[in-house]
Amino acid sequence: MNGQSVSTMNNREKRKLEKRNRILEAAIKVIAKNGFHGTTISQVASVAEVADGTIYLYFQNKDDILVSIFEETMEMFITQGLEVISQYDSVEDKLRAIARCHLGNLGSNEELACVFQVELRHSIHIMKKFSQTKLREYFGVIQKVVEEGQRQGVVRADLNPWTAVKVFFGALDEMGTNWILRQKDYRLIDMAEPTVDIFLNGIRKPGV
Repeated sequence: MNGQSVSTMNNREKRKLEKRNRILEAAIKVIAKNGFHGTTISQVASVAEVADGTIYLYFQNKDDILVSIFEETMEMFITQGLEVISQYDSVEDKLRAIARCHLGNLGSNEELACVFQVELRHSIHIMKKFSQTKLREYFGVIQKVVEEGQRQGVVRADLNPWTAVKVFFGALDEMGTNWILRQKDYRLIDMAEPTVDIFLNGIRKPGV
């Protein structure tokens, strides 16, 4: 979980990155199982197979670990979102691609989904920080598509793009949370199509 290119690192940097990633992956497992407030640094260190003190070489505290999980997950969403929208011409297909990418990532990693959708919401001050960083950048990816649709005349020109972005993200976010809180007896990625359909077409019957 890190945006730096591995090819540009020396062996020492690679080992440090591998250990940092191992700590984050261990933290995701422990937090998903015990909850954020029920998780200790010692538990994370044990699963990561490092000494307790090693954790503090990479992270200031438990909050810092949670922030890092969020930021690197969002960085993944941003990078993949930009990549997938470049593969399509129509705004509708671009929104579908973002939705599939978002829900597909969460649906393929239940532990990450649990931390991202549930545990992150337990700290107001952390959430406030998130809204000013990577989350806003991710919103920018979606906003780019919405504004493209407005220029093409396929999205209403009178809509505030930022409001539309929050509605779209909110729908995806709720799909992820609902999947985690239920029995997960369906594929989360399958909710991408109906979510985009309702976002673009609403619930009003055509012709009414």
